[in-house]
Amino acid sequence: MGFSLSPLAQQNGFRLEAFDTVGSTNAIALERAQSGDPGRLWIVSKKQESGRGRRGRAWATSHGNLAASLLVVGSFELKTAATLGFVAGLSLADALDAVCPQANIAVGVDGAGSRKEPMQIELKWPNDVLANGAKLSGILLESTQLPDGRFAIVIGIGVNVVAYPEDVPYPATSLAKLGATCDAETLFLALSDAWEENSRIWNEGRGLADIRKRWLKRAAGIGSEVAVRVDGAVLRGIFETIDEDCRFVIRDNDGERVKIAAGDVHFGAVASASAG
Repeated sequence: MGFSLSPLAQQNGFRLEAFDTVGSTNAIALERAQSGDPGRLWIVSKKQESGRGRRGRAWATSHGNLAASLLVVGSFELKTAATLGFVAGLSLADALDAVCPQANIAVGVDGAGSRKEPMQIELKWPNDVLANGAKLSGILLESTQLPDGRFAIVIGIGVNVVAYPEDVPYPATSLAKLGATCDAETLFLALSDAWEENSRIWNEGRGLADIRKRWLKRAAGIGSEVAVRVDGAVLRGIFETIDEDCRFVIRDNDGERVKIAAGDVHFGAVASASAG
């Protein structure tokens, strides 16, 4: 089966460019924007060789994983557009619920046996999706200004479908490792459909309060110890919530509430060992 859009996405004017292998789906989407593409364009691939992660980190994927980028062109402010990362996280979580509802859970002290249980999908601020506590997906937003003064926003979504990186300082996983049989094409079909519902709720930022409520229901780590690396410094405290602008809110060791607009978040043992 090849990549395809859901009927609802097609009905609402979305288009699709699919590749077997690309350098970067985000880069292609940004090129399309500069060439005058009106947006509502998905760029997808099963292998990405020179993608980008947050803060300019290199990111490549194995063949069979999902790399998807959505080009959105609008007149809304960049501050508002930045919240599309939360829309993307919710959309992917909904898609995973639809097509990969269960995972293999190891049983016994030696992990020799397993049983099927519902997959626990959580959202980690700002733009990661976790499955059973390990990173399954990362989301990267990039923007470019257009000649007419508007901005083009590209929402890049990478999902570990068949393989996951092992040389990273945090737990990671893939759908295959979790025992899910969903492939990249099936997951993208569900994602393109789920995006329609969540972007309708977002409504160019007017429905952000509802998106925030939905995101918090799936949030990872609320009430737990957290360390946030911000511009080389590490802030520690308890993760309380995200505020109305989707900033990360912690209660620090002095009892003060601190709002963070950007940073790398670590929970639990990783917060204690890796973020200092």
